[in-house]
Amino acid sequence: MSKNSTNAHRFTSSILQEIIHDAEVFFTRTPVSSFPPDERFECGGVYALYYTGDFELYKAISLTTIEEESLPIYVGKAVPAGWRTARADITSGTPLFSRIREHFRNIQQVENLSPNDFKCRYMILDGDESGIIGPVEAWLIRKFQPLWNASIDGFGNHTPGEGRFNQAKSGWDVLHPGRAWAARCMGKPPDYDDLVKRIHAYAKLREKS
Repeated sequence: MSKNSTNAHRFTSSILQEIIHDAEVFFTRTPVSSFPPDERFECGGVYALYYTGDFELYKAISLTTIEEESLPIYVGKAVPAGWRTARADITSGTPLFSRIREHFRNIQQVENLSPNDFKCRYMILDGDESGIIGPVEAWLIRKFQPLWNASIDGFGNHTPGEGRFNQAKSGWDVLHPGRAWAARCMGKPPDYDDLVKRIHAYAKLREKS
């Protein structure tokens, strides 16, 4: 297929980048919250977690204060159930609050991290704005390249369904053992020393940027 023929199917927007940039600016200026937030709230949106602790491998990226351009350790999103098939009431439920709470419970389980060493920032997107939840999350991940998105995978994983524990535990679970369901995964896990090398390489890149 020639380029000219595919151009008839290619959508471009002169304002999309402006919208995403506006959302990014708004997000980075939202107040830093406790982890998890103190008050329950409705709707979905985008969030970031920031690490402030003394885990040896994360010393190069651990924060003492969190500013607008501070490096998150993880960026994620939450959408209402049924959102992708347009069956959800996008203003009901607490998907964003609940997702952050889920991360809190996961970190509570592990041996070498404490939820007290994390802060979060979040942006609620409901109504028509809920349509940019995915693009905003993707943009923030590209911009900040958070460690748990870019180099160490698995933090955002859910419990596998029954009969699916033949898969390997994630790199995150190798570094941070303790999640009960991860211990049941029987596949060959990533090598710990390789994960350490990834973290050191990540830290060096961040120093240069």
